[in-house]
Amino acid sequence: MRGFIRKLQSILPYLFLIPFLIFALFPFYWMLMTSFKTDQEIYDVSANPFFIKMGITLKHYMFLLTKTGFKVWFRNSLVISILATALSISLSVLAAYSLTRLRFRGSGLLGIGIFITYLIPPTLLFIPLSEVVAFFKLIDSIFALVLTYPTFAIPFSTWLLMGYFSSIPRAIEEAAMVDGATRWQVLTRVVIPVAIPGIITATLFSFTLSWGHMLYGFAFVSSSTQKPLTAGVVVELIRGDVFYWGSLMAGALLGSIPIVACYTILTEFYISGLTKGAVKY
Repeated sequence: MRGFIRKLQSILPYLFLIPFLIFALFPFYWMLMTSFKTDQEIYDVSANPFFIKMGITLKHYMFLLTKTGFKVWFRNSLVISILATALSISLSVLAAYSLTRLRFRGSGLLGIGIFITYLIPPTLLFIPLSEVVAFFKLIDSIFALVLTYPTFAIPFSTWLLMGYFSSIPRAIEEAAMVDGATRWQVLTRVVIPVAIPGIITATLFSFTLSWGHMLYGFAFVSSSTQKPLTAGVVVELIRGDVFYWGSLMAGALLGSIPIVACYTILTEFYISGLTKGAVKY
């Protein structure tokens, strides 16, 4: 009896996670079911929306991959997200290290100000950013998005890395400087290797934000061959009041694969960086 109670006590905490697991996975289940249904079943109001009864079809995936620019949009999103993330993390590492280690008057307020800029809605920023994009003659180009996506990725990544850098003991940096290392060598050879979990966490956040952002793709890019995945799928598969639900769900499901893969592979680093970066600044 005692053994049963102990097993029940060990399992009970996980049982409470089941509702949250269902809540998190349900959108993927819905997209999967809808993408394999026939149009007749999708639009049949009497059909059970949670199961497939009229047979599985690959028509929506074939339409998406052969009749639309999905592969081009996917490639554009991948290029934009990688470049924007690389730019964001490079600048965020320098900014976060400067604000945590090179103390100067107003550094604390500047750090808070950087995070506050993240809270400004993109709907308020795309108008002035359009002037910047036009100045650099990047309108209707994927590089317009590479330039503008860091505006929301850098503030959050900087704030997150500030907390992580603050958790690194100063002693290891001082020891390196006593041995003759410059401040740049300390950053690149000592701090960054130690801060890899935090940097990976910031990278995941930046990549996720860049991959899923939609507004700037509509505002700065009009050519179908230059659109990111989020804008391309919506523009091509929603035509007036006609929604291509099967292909929309197929596109959403395929578009989520890179994000799911990144978080699955890097979960250990993500949790470590998120918890350490959140406890001190």
